[in-house]
Amino acid sequence: MKLQHPFARSLVTVRTWPFVIDLTVGGCGLAIFFGIVSTGRYWLSKPVPVVAISHSIGALPLYAFYSIGRIALAYFLSLVFAIAYGYTAAYNPRLEAWMVAVLDILQSIPVLSFLPPVVLAMVALIPGHQLGIEMAVILLIFTGQVWNLAFSFYSSLKSIPREMLEASRIYRYSAWQRFWQLEMPYAAIGLVWNSIVSVAGGWFALIACEISPFRNYSYQLPGLGSYLQVATDSGDFKALLLGIGTVILIVVATDQFAWRPLIAWSDKFKFEQVESSDRVTSPILELLRRSTMLSSLPGRVWTHIEEPIFRRMARTHECRIIQPLDQDTSGRKPSLGLWLLALAAIAVVGWGGVQAILMLRTVNWPDLKLLLEGAAATFLRVNAALLISAAWTIPVGVSIGLNPKLARIVQPIAQVVASVPATAFFPVLLIGLVRIGGGLGIGSIALMLLGTQWYILFNVIAGAMSIPSDLREVASLYRFTRWQKWTRLILPGIFPYLITGMVTASGGAWNASVYAEYSHLKDSTLQTLGLGAEISSATDSGRFPIILIATVFISLMVVTMNRLVWRRLYRLAETRYKLEG
Repeated sequence: MKLQHPFARSLVTVRTWPFVIDLTVGGCGLAIFFGIVSTGRYWLSKPVPVVAISHSIGALPLYAFYSIGRIALAYFLSLVFAIAYGYTAAYNPRLEAWMVAVLDILQSIPVLSFLPPVVLAMVALIPGHQLGIEMAVILLIFTGQVWNLAFSFYSSLKSIPREMLEASRIYRYSAWQRFWQLEMPYAAIGLVWNSIVSVAGGWFALIACEISPFRNYSYQLPGLGSYLQVATDSGDFKALLLGIGTVILIVVATDQFAWRPLIAWSDKFKFEQVESSDRVTSPILELLRRSTMLSSLPGRVWTHIEEPIFRRMARTHECRIIQPLDQDTSGRKPSLGLWLLALAAIAVVGWGGVQAILMLRTVNWPDLKLLLEGAAATFLRVNAALLISAAWTIPVGVSIGLNPKLARIVQPIAQVVASVPATAFFPVLLIGLVRIGGGLGIGSIALMLLGTQWYILFNVIAGAMSIPSDLREVASLYRFTRWQKWTRLILPGIFPYLITGMVTASGGAWNASVYAEYSHLKDSTLQTLGLGAEISSATDSGRFPIILIATVFISLMVVTMNRLVWRRLYRLAETRYKLEG
């Protein structure tokens, strides 16, 4: 009789794990490929602007697939744009102030202000195909995701410790090496956590982007956003709950299969000299690390792509000559290409300004007076929402970020609540306001909080997680009081992240004002004084001059706040609260 070692069965099981994981990864790859092919066929078909939305539960999987595809593609475009934009703004002193100001303005302009021109432009550029409408929706979701990521990457680059930049020059890193081995790792934690809130912002904008009626052109695309909007308009609360439940399932799956592994992976980029005893873990990440197929990819990429690039860059002037960190670049003359780009930008802005002036000639004084009053009212609501959000998100975010065990429990719950479109909760809140006899004047602040507070919360969590463990151990060793920990360790450590969260939360509040100050509830319309209400009302009636001048007012207020408050706080974060040895 043949004897079997008692551990043979367990050894075989362990050895076959990588094979099973490889099959699973390959199956997921094939599913993604099939989804891309199916989506491509749909986008290249004839355009159908208005699609009848079914309330059947059987239609939810297809609608979820379309919405996930739009949000995923918009997120990929947002990530690429944010890295390029943040990198340029951080390392180009000539353009930095202008680029940050433009970023402040664009992230504060409500999606509905972009909606009519973007849709009409994309349909005109890609006629005869569904792709034109789909690209318009993706670009609109893009506007709800990109600014937060760009601010995060820019602030991370500006807060890189000086000695690390000096080391990269001493070791003659090329720009490509510095980007992958210093800048991206240092920004990884902030990018991951801001990606969570950016995708949540994409879900928030989904309802406005997948279905929109305006005067000369209307569209309604199959997706979860249109499903929730149609269910709300028709008063079908069963369908509304089914739609919200589907979104929650998607968010939970995204947390377990995407965000949790990314959070655990990015934890290794924490800037510290002593390894933390509490590490963020992810079962999915551990399984992926066992895959022989995935583990062999980095070596293949290095052999065939990165190694030739590094060899070529090693012969460049930048790698042979060490550039001092404080080298004065103000005397360099702009290149011809930069001058041509600047002239083209001036020409486009000039032409747009002339067209805007011609359009604004139709606005009369009563309309202008109402817009000025609405600007003051919305400005007060936005800042009230920021203060209320900061009051609870700072202590809660710090508690989550400094306690991995608590983070494992609370972070998925916060992500689910943040990712469920706040506009889906609006009907319930509006019904409650109507029943208690209240209006949207004060109630709109509560509605704004749903689209504002998560930006601050997730940035504070990222900031707390980035505080080096050695500094926390020093604080415990010297027996800091609670007050000393907050004033000398926690608040200085999270300050750059907190400012980024406040700036992006301000933009989220301005975007939420469109829904908070003007809402449809079955056959009635609730409205209060504010710029958001004016933009929503003008979008419904197709009054483009009102949309334009309301957007101009928002831009002026944002620029003023940027100059008086946010730029000074950013400068303080870059100088006094930068983590340096």
